Amino acid sequence: MAAVAAEVKTASPRADGRRPLIVGIGGTVRAGSSTERALGVALRAAEAAGAETRLFGGAFLATLPIFDPRPGGPTPEQLELTRAVAAADGVIVASPGYHGSISGVIKNALDTLELTRTDERPYLSGKPVGTIITADGWQAAGTTLMALRAIIHALRGWPTPFGAALNAGGRLFDEAGECCDAKDAWQLTTVADQVMEFANMRSGKARDLA
Repeated sequence: MAAVAAEVKTASPRADGRRPLIVGIGGTVRAGSSTERALGVALRAAEAAGAETRLFGGAFLATLPIFDPRPGGPTPEQLELTRAVAAADGVIVASPGYHGSISGVIKNALDTLELTRTDERPYLSGKPVGTIITADGWQAAGTTLMALRAIIHALRGWPTPFGAALNAGGRLFDEAGECCDAKDAWQLTTVADQVMEFANMRSGKARDLA
């Protein structure tokens, strides 16, 4: 079945003239995971709308040490992640559903944002955050989506009204990495659309205040 994507609004330039930056965080330590493919679809939709995107997939997230709140120098990978998120106009987080909640790899990446606690805008403050869940069953997808949205709230982010939940019990993607089901394509594009809409609104307000 051919994937049918929802319409994505074209991005407005940021107050400094640059395209909106959307950072994607997600995947598993397994290469080519359904979670990372789903995130890729959403990021491509954001790019089609005029955004610059950056993906922190499973291979990168696996290099992050377990977050330790005790004093100590951050690793280069921790700095790379936190600096990218700080510069982002919007974020999309994708996690598999593991035993009713998000995976340890994704939780550790979000815990790493504690390194920004003393920044002027710490954590995910004021940023639109899209959510994507892949799980073997709707029950796990629902509970994991709720858990991820609660974490985003705790990090002072703005979860988008719509969160994508994909049932990985069947075949989700074709060889090209596109959705096999039009409804799944619509979900992922809608997440991108709403993140972009929030980012555009914030960019417009910044221009008005400039």
